[in-house]
Amino acid sequence: MRIISGKWRGRNLVAPAGDATRPTAERTRETLFSMLVSRLGSFEDLRVADLFAGSGALGLEALSRGAAKALFVEQDPAAIRAIRSNIANLQAAPQCEVRAASVMTLGAAPKQTGGPAPKTGDRAAYDLIFLDPPYGTGAGGVALDKLLRLGWIDEATWISLETGVKDDVKVRGLTVEATRKVGKAQITLLRMAPTTE
Repeated sequence: MRIISGKWRGRNLVAPAGDATRPTAERTRETLFSMLVSRLGSFEDLRVADLFAGSGALGLEALSRGAAKALFVEQDPAAIRAIRSNIANLQAAPQCEVRAASVMTLGAAPKQTGGPAPKTGDRAAYDLIFLDPPYGTGAGGVALDKLLRLGWIDEATWISLETGVKDDVKVRGLTVEATRKVGKAQITLLRMAPTTE
């Protein structure tokens, strides 16, 4: 497993030991980041949350491409060790925060101040959120509903949810912007639904 592009392009990442987590396949990551590049243009100075983080490959890929900060949330001990090892190997610790917790236990989004760019500003919401929960559980939808209520998502946030190809993605308050099937995976990009007055 490698970083695809950016300053760490080609650097190897370790995957968690055991079968408790399912790392996002390289082809799926390539497709996802191609979809994001065509919409975001650049990852420069973005704040990223990598939830159900596994190896941390998605958040680290975003950092490699210029993101400013990444939060990794994971509860599996082997996966947490892999994330910490990958961060150390890339010497990325100043840009990273690792929370050993269930995504379902997250509280309100922490207010960020003094960001490197106007995109960050003093918003609590993240610019880009990755979710790669276990397939077939509906955990992604439940987590997104909670994150929406707790201020992690605003109208500028892009969300990537990876599910199995048969999983239905519907979250009240979010609009599906694009979907792509890659092997057994389905990538869904979502944004906050526009408010109607």
